[in-house]
Amino acid sequence: MFYSGIDLHRDNCYITTVDDTGNVVKQQRVPNSPPLVLDYFTTLGAEHKTVVESTTGWYWLNDLLESAQIPMVLAHAKYLKAISYAKVKTDKVDSHTLATLLRLNLIPTAHKISPELRGLRDTMRMRLRLVQQRSACYRRDDSIIAKFNAPENVPEQYRLQAAAIDRVAQSLTEQILALEKSLHPFLIPNTDIQHLLNIPGIGKLSAFTIYLEIDGIERFESEKQFFSYCRLVPAADNSNRRMHHHSSKDGNKYLKIAFSDAAVHAIQYYPEYKAFYNKMVRRGNAAIARTIVAKELAKIVYHILKNNEPYRGFKGLPMSRQKSLQWPRLPSPDA
Repeated sequence: MFYSGIDLHRDNCYITTVDDTGNVVKQQRVPNSPPLVLDYFTTLGAEHKTVVESTTGWYWLNDLLESAQIPMVLAHAKYLKAISYAKVKTDKVDSHTLATLLRLNLIPTAHKISPELRGLRDTMRMRLRLVQQRSACYRRDDSIIAKFNAPENVPEQYRLQAAAIDRVAQSLTEQILALEKSLHPFLIPNTDIQHLLNIPGIGKLSAFTIYLEIDGIERFESEKQFFSYCRLVPAADNSNRRMHHHSSKDGNKYLKIAFSDAAVHAIQYYPEYKAFYNKMVRRGNAAIARTIVAKELAKIVYHILKNNEPYRGFKGLPMSRQKSLQWPRLPSPDA
């Protein structure tokens, strides 16, 4: 068995291959041309296992190697850095380190999104970026008015600026809607999406985000792992007798956004969630209470997707308010 570490760049990759004993078999910089990459491995003529860091360009390499029956492990870049610090950092050193850790089975792995969901998930992420850009346009428009206290006081040059910003915002709105509509045929009929839409606080876009970012609830062995992945539990920084909890950046930020948004809507429109939120506020503060509600929603999502069952209520209580049965919900006995 040969173990190859691949230090991937935009136009080339540096590959180091070691054998079962750790001896370097081959090292080479290879252009990012599929035939040349495959030729590197076929010339060695032995069974291979490869690893690459979770950078933005791993999709094509994974598909290429798997088509040639060469398994590829996706290494978690942050955790990998924690166990492989080196004073001298070069492509040659990085690829050799990857190969060695792979041989020793010490690679901290990252999740590889299912090929059939890649485009859909990245479309949702692109939509979010466009929404953020549109919000920046709105803030810039407000700042122009704030300079002169009232819209009627804005000089002509600044009116031109505001008009340009408005046109950009309108264009972004059109693109946002186009991206949303492109997802409907693939996601609206999905049974998991329909189950998610029945949960208080979770609308169409939140359901899309949750389903796509989870990419199969079976990869989480327990609800605690799922909470951690959703960034809904605090990180600890304890030493001796000092205890400190803080918000963690580890996990999926998109799920954190989706569940936080769902919690706000559930508290606003559903009395059972509002009562639970008020109870938590009395014990702590509003921010922590909202996170606890988000965690309860994540727990509901976990068990609904795990057991493939519809929403049945909050903490054993029937809901005093039911969600509308209008589209995007479809008529189904289980939805």
